[in-house]
Amino acid sequence: MKYGMNMLLWTADVDESHYGLLEQIKGWGFDGVELPIFDLNIEKFQQLGEKLESLELERTAVTVCTAEANPVAEDAGIRQAGLDHLKKAVDVCAAVGSPLLCGPIHSALGEFTGSGPSADEWERGKETLAKAADHAQENGVTLVVEYLNRFECYFLNCAEDAARFVGEVNHPHLRMMYDSFHANIEEKDITAAVKTCAPHLQHVHISENDRSTPGEGNVDWDTTFAALKEVNYDGWLMIEAFGLALPDLAAATKIWRRMFPSEEHLATKGLEFMKSRWEV
Repeated sequence: MKYGMNMLLWTADVDESHYGLLEQIKGWGFDGVELPIFDLNIEKFQQLGEKLESLELERTAVTVCTAEANPVAEDAGIRQAGLDHLKKAVDVCAAVGSPLLCGPIHSALGEFTGSGPSADEWERGKETLAKAADHAQENGVTLVVEYLNRFECYFLNCAEDAARFVGEVNHPHLRMMYDSFHANIEEKDITAAVKTCAPHLQHVHISENDRSTPGEGNVDWDTTFAALKEVNYDGWLMIEAFGLALPDLAAATKIWRRMFPSEEHLATKGLEFMKSRWEV
């Protein structure tokens, strides 16, 4: 098992100013970090990859799609922009040394039509993601689809839908992930949800119900960890948490009050909690 920390707790743009923080994260005992990929500057990420290599910190990556670059859009130009974005993000992953590109890469984050996904959107999404997965395969990267709760997107909201989508695309470099925050909202049966993910499961976000310190909220962690062990999961347990450090992200995630004493508290206590539940 590998234990990681998503850098979105501190920043949406990891650069030289965060090198000291990366050293701290390594010192706290994490195996790696998850890097937000919103700026697609290849040279910057190559340098970041060298720094992470020197620290012996592994990395995964996360990105999102927007209304202007939406893989399921009716407009072919917008779909192409979505594909282009995913390809560029894959190139950044290759530059920084991340074998995984995770996130709600199936559709535009925070965009709604007033109804669920249409059959046409479903087919367009499969076509776009298959092309993106081809590019990912050429670069040694795997795309990892994340389903989100109904308040953040409408296209993929539960394990069953995400597993069906990935299964229908049927590409070796398109997989899916499980996020305890979204599952806590959408799933009626956590064990069943994890088992549904299992054939395609590549990555796990450890995220508390209030997006703060894992283990200090109301997620059913006993069931979550037991289910992951039952399906023989052996990948990343990646803490994903949000605070007030980034005003734009705080607004997007609806974080209006401080949920934890400090970022260090969240990271170190979260790591301690994951190990206490997994390594028994």
